[in-house]
Amino acid sequence: MNIKYKAHPWHGIEVGRRAPEIVTAFIEIVPTDTVKYEIDKFSGYLKVDRPQKFSNTIPTLYGFIPQTYCAEKIAEFATLKSGKKVSQGDKDPLDICVLSERNVMHGDILLEAIPIGGFRLLDRGEADDKIIAVMKGDEFHEQWNDISDCPKSYINRLKHYFLTYKNLPGEEMTCKIANVYGREEAHEVIRRAMEDYKNLVRECKKGKSIKRIFGV
Repeated sequence: MNIKYKAHPWHGIEVGRRAPEIVTAFIEIVPTDTVKYEIDKFSGYLKVDRPQKFSNTIPTLYGFIPQTYCAEKIAEFATLKSGKKVSQGDKDPLDICVLSERNVMHGDILLEAIPIGGFRLLDRGEADDKIIAVMKGDEFHEQWNDISDCPKSYINRLKHYFLTYKNLPGEEMTCKIANVYGREEAHEVIRRAMEDYKNLVRECKKGKSIKRIFGV
């Protein structure tokens, strides 16, 4: 009864005491969703981003890691690892895909996830990493300690989704996967995203406009 307000999923939820080995994930969409939902950065509520393109639906649980942000540190690491000049992060929380044998019927939930790798996605030249994780306690998927343990077909399904999820037929693809990386590199990406978030908070405390920081 003392809790009067819902915590903002991005700012009010901890990343996890054992991060980056185990992280909190806020799930926005699930494989049965035909609409792509995403967090509204200002209110903390889920909003409709867009209908999914044709038959393109996310193969896993999908959301973000609270108190992370993709900005300078993420862009710097993407440039180092991809060999491409990456101008900036996408100015969003760090995305995460969570593998689970069990059906989760809706988003707007929290769960604990164990990162095992990730995709270095470049969206119009911006770093938009996708961490790949398994749900903590999932007896089947917890056997996978690194992305190299995942069947190739599983990884290819995820690749196809992220390469095409923003495109209509005949359009030039705007997303490219520069690297697929394993558990240790995923941990470094998470650490850098946590540092970018701390820098974001510092900028806000200096009185800079949130809208200007987010580029909206």
